[in-house]
Amino acid sequence: MGHGHNHIEVKQEQFVFSTKAKRFSIILMIVGLVFAGIGIFTLGGLDNSHPPESSNVNHETESLTAQHHTKHEQNSGTLVSQTKENHSIGEESHGNEPNEDFGPRMVFRPSEKPASTHIWANLLIVGYFFLMISLASVMWYTIQYVANSGWSVAIKRVPEAMMTFIPIGFIVLMIALYFGKNEIYHWVHYEHLGLKPGEAGYDKILAGKSGFLNTTMLFAFPTVLVSIYYLLMRKLRSLSVQEDSAAKGDASFFKRGIRFSAVYTVLFGFTMSVLVWFVVMSVDAHWYSTIFGVYNFITHWVTSITIIAFIVAYLKKEGYLGVVSNEHMHDLGKFMFAFTVFWAYLWWSQYLLIWYAQIPEEMSYYQLRFEDYKFNFLLNFLVCFVIPFLGLLMRSAKRNRYVLGIIGSIMILGHYHDVWLMVFPGIFGPGMQFGFLELGIFLLFAGIFIFWVFTALSKRGLIATNHPYIEESVNHDVGV
Repeated sequence: MGHGHNHIEVKQEQFVFSTKAKRFSIILMIVGLVFAGIGIFTLGGLDNSHPPESSNVNHETESLTAQHHTKHEQNSGTLVSQTKENHSIGEESHGNEPNEDFGPRMVFRPSEKPASTHIWANLLIVGYFFLMISLASVMWYTIQYVANSGWSVAIKRVPEAMMTFIPIGFIVLMIALYFGKNEIYHWVHYEHLGLKPGEAGYDKILAGKSGFLNTTMLFAFPTVLVSIYYLLMRKLRSLSVQEDSAAKGDASFFKRGIRFSAVYTVLFGFTMSVLVWFVVMSVDAHWYSTIFGVYNFITHWVTSITIIAFIVAYLKKEGYLGVVSNEHMHDLGKFMFAFTVFWAYLWWSQYLLIWYAQIPEEMSYYQLRFEDYKFNFLLNFLVCFVIPFLGLLMRSAKRNRYVLGIIGSIMILGHYHDVWLMVFPGIFGPGMQFGFLELGIFLLFAGIFIFWVFTALSKRGLIATNHPYIEESVNHDVGV
């Protein structure tokens, strides 16, 4: 809260989306398109039908029969528990023989995927990533209201602009789900088979989940949830707009904003895991983690805060947000640092508990990613935790917008790679790489996101001059 400063007059600022900034966003789009084009052009040489050189897990089967191969493997990979009884299969896995110390092994029997699978999978990742960032920015906004926070009022226009990207992210995600569901989710193909108990290829785990995990729910749940989130976001923005034109000292819109913020905070907090289960966790439909939803939230939460800091730093560089001081930047830096540590806590907790328990159906997720994607697995920890932790450890680093910009860029790309690592191994098995197509689609939508958000910023004043706590935010003082 404030420290007794005198009344000051806060002047409005109007952001102008400069030609230079527009050019930068367009260049990002063009470079992204070129890289994506190169990636698509090279897809013709990909063949996922070759035997794996190491073990992999996408889903677990009770037995491996000739009938199962001919029917169920037409559109999805098959995973086999490797035990001493099927040691002949273990011999094909180049050293991943079963041993009692580490538990039963899983061998992936991949089937060939069409080139289009890579496109739909990348669109799913990029749509999901930017949708969740936009939803997390609403969460950031609503938590400030529910917590009765004053310091953040000076930068509230930034998350207000970011949250307007929700429809774009959702549309891209739905396109990927509609056209790529049969290639991305093996349970969708299994659902179409209509197998009964006792028939070859019958999967009791997928059958047991079919009441929830089916194509109707795949589209219904995300559509309903995101529509509710979007309507609440629109209401919050409407109240903010009305507050701008209200009489000075009128706190009615602010109080209504607190109520609607509380609704969004509770609703999103309890339901966003459902969106995560459908879109990401069901890629590995036989595997589940009770903290997977929380882990996904924190991945996008810290990314959203990083983007807020990134944009605020840019606006300061361009001479805007004169009311924002080093104290505000320091707070954003502290949030980036703190939630980076929390991300690492969840990342390590999920891995450590599964490793320690050695339950085959749980181990499968990490067996694939640690053994067949070890470079990506370790790189993920490096760019999402080690570099941000060391880079933001010093107090001076958290207050320096250039340091925040550099570290923030690494974090954003790192957490995008984090989502890629959640999705791609489960679809394709071993052998995939983060290449031109992945980087190109990310850069393309990063350019679109920048253009969209900066356009939204230019449509309203940068300072919430009628907010009840604007003076407290301007006089932000931590007492040191």
